[in-house]
Amino acid sequence: MRRLVALLTLAACSSLAYAEEPPQPEAAEAPGEERDPELVALESALRFKTGDVVVGDDLATLHLKNEQRYLGPEDTEKVLVAWGNPPGNKTLGMVLPNQLSPFDEASWAVLVNYTEDGHVEDEDAKDMDFGEMLTDMKKGTDDDNEERQKQGFPVVHLVGWAEPPHYDSTSRKLYWAKELDFGTPEHTLNYDIRVLGRKGVLELSAIASLGQLSAIKAEMPKVLSAVEFNKGSRYADYKPGVDSLAAYGIGALVAGKVAAKVGLFKVIIAGLIASKKLLAAGGIAVAMFIKKLLGKKSAEAPPEAPPEAPVA
Repeated sequence: MRRLVALLTLAACSSLAYAEEPPQPEAAEAPGEERDPELVALESALRFKTGDVVVGDDLATLHLKNEQRYLGPEDTEKVLVAWGNPPGNKTLGMVLPNQLSPFDEASWAVLVNYTEDGHVEDEDAKDMDFGEMLTDMKKGTDDDNEERQKQGFPVVHLVGWAEPPHYDSTSRKLYWAKELDFGTPEHTLNYDIRVLGRKGVLELSAIASLGQLSAIKAEMPKVLSAVEFNKGSRYADYKPGVDSLAAYGIGALVAGKVAAKVGLFKVIIAGLIASKKLLAAGGIAVAMFIKKLLGKKSAEAPPEAPPEAPVA
């Protein structure tokens, strides 16, 4: 069977200083399913962390419970490349379920990133009409499809909310989920969390198939409660007249565009797990578009076929 994976070189020790998690038992294989030896080797080299994990330059802390674990930026890059993405992805790491291999079809992940565009004021949150916003987002996505096709990218359609937007003005946390159609039999889930801080926004984007919505719905509240800015970077630490203000508010965060800068609804394809599952992550400032969608792996494909790499 063809694989969208490559055996990756082991990286140097992570610069993040936390205790290493004890070795985890390998996830059980599905009956009759052979584990790719390259994936086995890659997974054994990954350095998972759990407990309280500091991300960025003392920017924020993830208070992870036993059912969740974390990979630092270097190991996250390895996993993203193994999933079929081109190299060069800059993140603050990823959160994964503790009992599943990153390469199991049932697995999911939450990518962590940070955008420092200034302090986001949230006064517009109480007046947002998310139904009207959804209509505008659908139109914007459809309008962009012609340009995507010209550039060799797949078209995408925004089907609707998989989870309507919710904003907590006390914790300054926002979350929502979109259902996306890339023209494949299974629609894609794009579940996002944004945490407002003093100078920017923490971005946590779940990547999973729509069929995993119930699992993601159960797990994302745990991730939501687990993340917080550290002292000095919290929303309440904002200093008027000293810190800059962002040129957008809550509505632009949900719409997936920076109103004053971009004006386009961004959708980023994050690749396939074992050539089976299309994943999507929104709001990550990396060029992860794949020139053409790769189909399901064929049962008739010869086992000696070389890995099929997506074109950036």
